[in-house]
Amino acid sequence: MTAAMEMPRVQECVVAACAYNHTGDCHAFAITIGSMDHAHCHTFIEMPAVRAGMDDQIAQVGACQRADCRHNEQLECHAPAIKVGPDNDMADCMTYAGR
Repeated sequence: MTAAMEMPRVQECVVAACAYNHTGDCHAFAITIGSMDHAHCHTFIEMPAVRAGMDDQIAQVGACQRADCRHNEQLECHAPAIKVGPDNDMADCMTYAGR
């Protein structure tokens, strides 16, 4: 049996337009970060009239596709926690740091 890895929490999200952001924190169960060329939060959903997720849940990083991030090992994030912030019309992982 393999022990489960503790996934890093989304410590802060300042993207107020996201349906999962209630009060500066993310209430999705888990988020996916990145693509081959950018550290976008792919769980970002802009729906002003909808609040998603669970109030007692703080999101974790479920997967990260930015293999060039120094926190990424085998597409798993190993940062202690991450911050998500705005970038044009998207939400980005502000903890991303190139190798």
